[in-house]
Amino acid sequence: MSSTTTITAQGVDSSGSGDLPTDVSGTEKALVAEEILVGSQSSPRDVHGLKWVLVVISIFSCVFLFALDNTIVADVQPAIVKQFEDLAMLPWLSVAFMLGAASTLLIWGKAYGQFNCKWLYIVTTAIFEVGSAVCGAAPTMNALIVGRAICGLGGAGMYLGVMTILSMLTTPTERPMYLGMVGLTWGAGTVLGPIIGGAFTDSSSTWRWSFYINLCIGGLFAPVFFFMIPSVDPRPGTPLKDRLAQIDWFGPIMFIGAYVSGIMAIAFGGVLYEWSDSRIIGMFVCSGVLFILFFIQQGFNIMTTYHKRIFPMQYLRNKEMILLFIETAAAGTSSFVPIYFIPLYFQFVKGDGALDAGVRLLPFIIPMVIFNLVNGVGMSLTGYYMPWYLLGGIFVLVGGVLLKITTLTTSVGQIYGALVIGGIGTGVFSQAGFSVAQSLVPPEEIPMAVGFMTCAQVGGSAIALSIANTLFLNRATVQIMDLLPTESETTIQAMISGANTALLDSLNAALRTDVLKAIVNAITDALVLNLTAGCIAVLVAVFLRRTKMSQTHGAIGGM
Repeated sequence: MSSTTTITAQGVDSSGSGDLPTDVSGTEKALVAEEILVGSQSSPRDVHGLKWVLVVISIFSCVFLFALDNTIVADVQPAIVKQFEDLAMLPWLSVAFMLGAASTLLIWGKAYGQFNCKWLYIVTTAIFEVGSAVCGAAPTMNALIVGRAICGLGGAGMYLGVMTILSMLTTPTERPMYLGMVGLTWGAGTVLGPIIGGAFTDSSSTWRWSFYINLCIGGLFAPVFFFMIPSVDPRPGTPLKDRLAQIDWFGPIMFIGAYVSGIMAIAFGGVLYEWSDSRIIGMFVCSGVLFILFFIQQGFNIMTTYHKRIFPMQYLRNKEMILLFIETAAAGTSSFVPIYFIPLYFQFVKGDGALDAGVRLLPFIIPMVIFNLVNGVGMSLTGYYMPWYLLGGIFVLVGGVLLKITTLTTSVGQIYGALVIGGIGTGVFSQAGFSVAQSLVPPEEIPMAVGFMTCAQVGGSAIALSIANTLFLNRATVQIMDLLPTESETTIQAMISGANTALLDSLNAALRTDVLKAIVNAITDALVLNLTAGCIAVLVAVFLRRTKMSQTHGAIGGM
């Protein structure tokens, strides 16, 4: 926006006064205001043409890598367990990444509102690449888990940086299209994770290149990061000391502790420890107490202020923001749960290898990617968003029902059909919340709104996956132990994880069928989370506003 153009509560003013001439009719005032507004938003960046294309491609590559790392271990876990012979630490492979990402999203969101977005984005990308190097070269399972946590930490900041940079360098009119392209890239990376991981695992490159690939792509685009991305500073001229003073350093400690202990309790309950174990109970209690203290601290501005706090408590007083948060979390759930469990179904039932099982997800990824873009373009053209959520929720619900009734003898065609329907539904609304949320807040709160929605997307999927994984492992273990009473729980869990296929192969035909039925039942139990996400999406969509995004801009300001 040019320095001589301002948008005020009274209208749009090119002279800075805030009022149009009094001798202009109401219709003419509206036309002049619209013309000035469009003109003021026509050039929010200095980079155009080929340079802008390179910038977009380079930052989209980071979205792809972050999404890829969310799911790339889905198919490489058996190979990792076989190499390190450490089954007990298996749940940490996915949990560590999610914990590193979800627990720090709010912090990154606050940081992007204080520091130069370009350089903070480069720092977070470097952290992500360091984590990738640690994962690829890991000599032990513990080292790999540490690397995964570092990847999640840097990846969350990197992803949030992309959303923030795009939000600041695009006009409100074109922003939904760009964010739809982010959704397209996110969907592609998320679903291609198992395919690429499986391809490396089945090749001579081994699973380690599932992480080294991040270094190659990051190095390729490094010159663009440094020399072409525009410098976007939300507080130009502000000393570093003053920027640091505007961040709440106490709240993040409680939030990270609350989130980490809660996710660990869900992920390890009934798997590593009994639900009645004092360690599980202690983690749940610790999580609950810390969350209560966190919201008290944020709500009453204890050791912080309205502007410093990391959690936007004002959004909890706005119905629309809460509904968008829930919708985005539901979309994250409907994205990740099928990606983790459908390949598992085909590996056990059809005997697919890692690569083939990943390829089976293409009926899900292609519609999701296409309709992410359709949603972005459609919202840019119409401005309406409620119908997208309702339609997407209905499709996710139908696809979830079809996946839930899957059995050992269900045809592949029916499963593919369910994936197509679910992919369309997820793509229709998975990224919409980012554009809508930004239309509800003042411009200075855009980074915080992006962080709020990203927290819903990543945090919601992390919680859903932890619950789904726990459901699957517990149900499968209990049912198979009844069928194979002479086998130890560790041996059975190794078979379920894919690290001990010899046990399954050694069973007679009838017993093997019963074991596979138990595994399929456990998988469909986990897929209940997908169906639940569809139900929630439909229900919540009914309460969303029917207005256009342009009619809600800055609706939360001043709360």
